[in-house]
Amino acid sequence: MITFAICITILVLGYFFYGRYVEKVFGPDDRKTPALEVNDGADFVPMKGWRIFLIQLLNIAGLGPIFGALNGALFGPVVYIWIVMGTILAGGVHDYMAGMLSMRNRGASISELTGKYLGRTMLFIMRIFSIVLLVMVGVVFSKGPAGLLGMITPIEGDERIWLYVIIAYYFVATFLPIDKIIGKAYPIFGSALLFMALGVGAVIFFSPSYKMPEMWNGLQNTHPEGLHVWPFLFITVACGAISGFHSTQSPLMSRCCTSEYQGRKIFYGAMVAEGIIAMVWAAAGMSFYEDAHALLEAGAGVNAVVYQICNTTLGKVGSILAIFGVIACPITSGDTAYRSARLTLADWVNLDQKSLMNRLIITVPLLSAGLLICQVDYSIIWRYFSWSNQTLAMIILWAGASYLHRDARNPWICIVPAMFMSAVTMTYFVVAPECLGLLWKRLGIDSWYYFPSAVVTGIFFAGLCLVIFLIQARATREKQIETL
Repeated sequence: MITFAICITILVLGYFFYGRYVEKVFGPDDRKTPALEVNDGADFVPMKGWRIFLIQLLNIAGLGPIFGALNGALFGPVVYIWIVMGTILAGGVHDYMAGMLSMRNRGASISELTGKYLGRTMLFIMRIFSIVLLVMVGVVFSKGPAGLLGMITPIEGDERIWLYVIIAYYFVATFLPIDKIIGKAYPIFGSALLFMALGVGAVIFFSPSYKMPEMWNGLQNTHPEGLHVWPFLFITVACGAISGFHSTQSPLMSRCCTSEYQGRKIFYGAMVAEGIIAMVWAAAGMSFYEDAHALLEAGAGVNAVVYQICNTTLGKVGSILAIFGVIACPITSGDTAYRSARLTLADWVNLDQKSLMNRLIITVPLLSAGLLICQVDYSIIWRYFSWSNQTLAMIILWAGASYLHRDARNPWICIVPAMFMSAVTMTYFVVAPECLGLLWKRLGIDSWYYFPSAVVTGIFFAGLCLVIFLIQARATREKQIETL
């Protein structure tokens, strides 16, 4: 209980102090924002700050801070450290830089920003990488809610029917102006997401029936399957600490801001709010179940776990909120994922999106591709999504560091978390069973031998990224001096 209260307090203080420092380093000013400069009535639409915050929170959250935190609870109280430190030092910086860089570049998508600050090769890679990731997000957040709706409705084959219904909704929401559905309905869902987390957190904090583990009682790894904290915890808990998917969503809201000074409240603030939600669900997972084995067994259907926790702690109201949480929230992240994919592809082919026909030209192929990928096994899609998600976060942090260095500002607020995520993603790629770990297994090599080499490879890769960055930064600085 004390650990939980301390962690929540640190998250709030992190927003006010470190968030303000990050804002000072970036240096927002009074220049005209894309929402005011372009205002095309479709994607560039000025909105009120509180509404943008709730939409941003819902766009980046979905089920990420719930499912990820519940799975992260399997590792024990060490998950608290990652959620707190990841949110303040990595996730908040990542989301803020993505949103503000987009705002500084006429609402450009994240792939275009990466190309500008990391070179044309990265531009090409990121265009493909981000579109594939966004479509996978749309698929993940189609099959999940469709599966649950199929479970709670009596007609056989309902899962497939609900999948088509959700895809049809995505089709409409993807090409309609952002203020028609997203701007009006999503703040309601965002409020429900916050209320559900705060309600569950209050009950498990004040009720003597639940015992939250304290960090000083031990930080030993309790994962029943023996997964290592490094790197698996940092991939498992993504949206509650840092997530590359957020960088694809921040440009959507950067096109609706009316002042650069809104950035800290909207981008950094929404990430801190998501960190608080993740803390609640991590604590709920550890206190609601007697041990990690029970949580893992229940976690075979994480939808059912969320429903059970909400129903037990909040009663009938909790049941209703759980429906919002496990059905509405992922759908609201899925449609904005497809919208981001449309805008990224439009930027790539330079196709103006003010015209309805131009929006349809891109929307139809994207949704068709998503529907085809929906036929692939859900667990396979999720595993590859998790790794690619954190890899994207790593790339965006390096792009942010490049921008700050060019502008003669402190790049280390991005470099440090970028190096950390570089080491995490490379280690995971070498060791994870769906990546190179599958090769080791087929060769009959035990993890006792290849895991240490994976860690060393990850650390070496992070150092290599730093060296490349410093060389490029020096070359950029010399060009700047020559032009003076």
